[in-house]
Amino acid sequence: MAGTPLKLELPPLTLGNITVDTPVILAPMAGITNRAFRRLCREYGGGLYVSEMVTSRALVERNPESMRIISHDDDERVRSVQLYGVDPKTVGAAVRLLVEEDRADHIDLNFGCPVPKVTRKGGGAALPWKLDLFTGIVRTAVHEASKGNVPLTIKMRKGIDEDHLTFCEAGRIARDSGVAAVALHGRTASQFYSGQADWNAIAELREALPDIPVLGNGDIWSAEDAVRMVRRTGVDGVVIGRGCQGRPWLFGDLMNAFEGSAERFRPGLGQVADTVYRHAELLVETFGSELMGLRDIRKHMAWYFKGYVVGGDLRARLATVPTLEVLRGLLAELDRDSPYPGQDAEGPRGRAGSPKRTALPEHWLDARVLDSSQQADIAAAEVDVSGG
Repeated sequence: MAGTPLKLELPPLTLGNITVDTPVILAPMAGITNRAFRRLCREYGGGLYVSEMVTSRALVERNPESMRIISHDDDERVRSVQLYGVDPKTVGAAVRLLVEEDRADHIDLNFGCPVPKVTRKGGGAALPWKLDLFTGIVRTAVHEASKGNVPLTIKMRKGIDEDHLTFCEAGRIARDSGVAAVALHGRTASQFYSGQADWNAIAELREALPDIPVLGNGDIWSAEDAVRMVRRTGVDGVVIGRGCQGRPWLFGDLMNAFEGSAERFRPGLGQVADTVYRHAELLVETFGSELMGLRDIRKHMAWYFKGYVVGGDLRARLATVPTLEVLRGLLAELDRDSPYPGQDAEGPRGRAGSPKRTALPEHWLDARVLDSSQQADIAAAEVDVSGG
C-alpha cells in the first residue's frame, strides 16, 4: 500500500471509434514492445499497447520482419501499429495496406524518434520542421485511415532543439488534418533521453489544442509520476516508455491509480524470476526460435533485476543465457525470498544518452519547406525495417 488513494477524475480515452477505459498507452519501443512484452503488460492492467515502430517502405514491400512486427495476438482487443516514414506516398500506401487488409484498429505516426540514422534522413523528430512534408504525410495518412474508420494519431517531440521548436505548430496542423489525438514527449531531439522532460511544454500543447485528446510522455517512472503529470498538465492520458522496461507490472499500478486504489505491485525476487522466465517463453513463441527468444531476453535482465540483490557473476551469466534450460538453472540460484528492495528498484532505467547536436540532412534548418534536392532525397530515405 502507498498512502491515501487519490483518484484521478479522468474519463476513458476516446480515439475515434475506440474507447480506452484506462487512459494509458504503451509507447512503441524498437526491440521491446513485441507481442511477448505487450502480452505481459496487458496481463497486469488496461490500456492501449502499441507495437514496435515499423518503416512504411519495408511494410509496403512486405519485408518478413516488418510483417512480424505488425502481428498481434488473437486476443489483442485493439491492434495498434506505429509507422515511421518520410514520404507521403509511401506512408499513405502503408496505411492503405493496414486498412484494406484489416491489420490494425489504430495507427500512430512517429515524429519523435531522435536516433541519428532516422533524423539525418529527415525523419522522426526532424520531420515536423518541414511544414509542407509534415502536412502532406499527416493528411495523406488520415485520408487513407478514414476509409476504414481507423483512428490515426501522432507522437512527436518538442522539436529539434530549443532554438527549433515545432510542437505547437505541428499539433495544430495535425488537429486540422483530422488526427484522433496528439502525444508529446517533453524533450527535444537533441536531448535524446537526457535531462528532465518538460512537462510545461505538454501543458502548453494541451491548452493550445482544447478540442482533441493530448497525451503526455516523458519521465513517468511510477503511478505517482503519472498522477503528477495529469494534474500539472491537464492531459487526457499518459504514454509510458522506458519506465516499464523490466516492470510490466507498472501497468497494474497505473490502472489502480486511475481507479483510485493505493495498491501497488512490489514483487519479491521470486516473483521477478517467474516473470523473467514467462517473458522468455513468450519470446520463444513470438520468434518461433529458442535461440532468438533467449537472445532477445538478455537485454531485459538488467532492467528486471535493477536494485535486487543479485551477484555480479550471476548477472553476467543471465546476460548471456543461451537456452530456457540454462535460464531455469540460473534463476534457481536466486534467493526467491528476497523482498522488494524499494526505491533502488524504481526510477529511471534504460539508456538516457547525452545531449548532442541532432544529425540532419544538409541545409535542413535553412527553411521550413523542402527544397528541390531535399525532395529528391526523401523517397530514398526509408531503408530500415524499424526506425530505432
